[in-house]
Amino acid sequence: MAQRLDSSDSGFAAAFDAFIAKDRDGGADVSAVVRDVIADIRKDGMDALKSYTSKFDGFELGEDNLRVTAAEIDKAEAECDKDDLKALDFAAARIRAYHEKQIPSDVRYKDDDGVTLGWRWTAVDAAGLYAPGGRAAYPSSVLMNAIPAKVAGVSRLAMVTPAPGGDMNPLVLAAAKRAGIDEIYRIGGAQAVAALAYGAGPIAPVDVIVGPGNAYVAEAKRQVFGQVGIDSVAGPSEILVVSDGKSDPNWIAADLLSQAEHDPSSQSVLITDDAGFADRVEEAVRSQLAESPRREIAEAAWNDNSAIIIVSSLEEAPALVDRIAPEHLELAVDDPDALLNKVRHAGAIFLGRHAPEAIGDYVAGPDHVLPTARAARYASGLSVLDFMKRSSIIGCDETALSKLGPEAARLADAEGLPAHAKSVRVRLK
Repeated sequence: MAQRLDSSDSGFAAAFDAFIAKDRDGGADVSAVVRDVIADIRKDGMDALKSYTSKFDGFELGEDNLRVTAAEIDKAEAECDKDDLKALDFAAARIRAYHEKQIPSDVRYKDDDGVTLGWRWTAVDAAGLYAPGGRAAYPSSVLMNAIPAKVAGVSRLAMVTPAPGGDMNPLVLAAAKRAGIDEIYRIGGAQAVAALAYGAGPIAPVDVIVGPGNAYVAEAKRQVFGQVGIDSVAGPSEILVVSDGKSDPNWIAADLLSQAEHDPSSQSVLITDDAGFADRVEEAVRSQLAESPRREIAEAAWNDNSAIIIVSSLEEAPALVDRIAPEHLELAVDDPDALLNKVRHAGAIFLGRHAPEAIGDYVAGPDHVLPTARAARYASGLSVLDFMKRSSIIGCDETALSKLGPEAARLADAEGLPAHAKSVRVRLK
């Protein structure tokens, strides 16, 4: 059973603090193992990839079968259900349209001293995408990670995905084709991240690595950061629903379980001002869990990591939401905008009773790669900006330099950097 908290209880503050501080990642420290894997890839390249693929994915990798061919992709697409492909096309179009609106503008101007200033945005040359394989294959994540890169203008997009026994999920390959991915390699794990970062065999290194994965993949991304950029080190999935008593408890229960079914470490939270409604939601959760094919996973997440929080008024909710800073926030109330204007920290916000989080996972358009583990306090979801960088522009003519130069040289003197000062003064009359 999910933890029950009541803001009117004397011990609520301490209990709430303990709830949000709980470590849900758990598990053993994999950093040493990942460090060795990365070292092996850097040292032995393709030979190390072959060894790890044989060990973990159970097939013999070679340069002849490392890269997925266009014919293999077409064959996989032909095996897919046509309605599934239609849904992929629908989602891809909406994701692309949304992200096209995120392209930032270049700016260039002259200030009052005659100095040319501004900035220019350019895409990275190459990006790598990690796509989980096997049972955790998510075509939607391929679209969500790859389309923003292509919209940003990335010219080379390489995807790695594990292929147990050499086999790959056909719908993942179909999604990759629709997203415009240029290269697909049948490798996974920390070794695949290392190959993207440093290169291995025919795999050339990239500039940015994005995409979800297990603890080893997440740790590998953490360790190669600096050599390449990364989107984030994602933690377990989260949803927070703020609802009054007017919502259908079955709807809210389904929303809470939509994240609980991801992983036993996932978290689902309900904040409501109606204790009777909370009881009805809890009963609906129990009923839906009993029928869920993923009951064991969702039940563990619900019992171990989740909570129902009763407040005297929903006016209390925004402050609690900001403390939790959830990955997903649903505002299932009559006037969601009134609460929205008071919330500062959430990865994605869903407005109203008819906007379930699952719509955002697939077809709404905004990216479903979002900050977790309270990172929404300082981070944003994946966007085209993750594949772009900004260059400052500075230009001076003789007149402009005469106005700025003396003060720049003086500051250089003050910092004990005479060559800095001289590089300015030699240009001044």
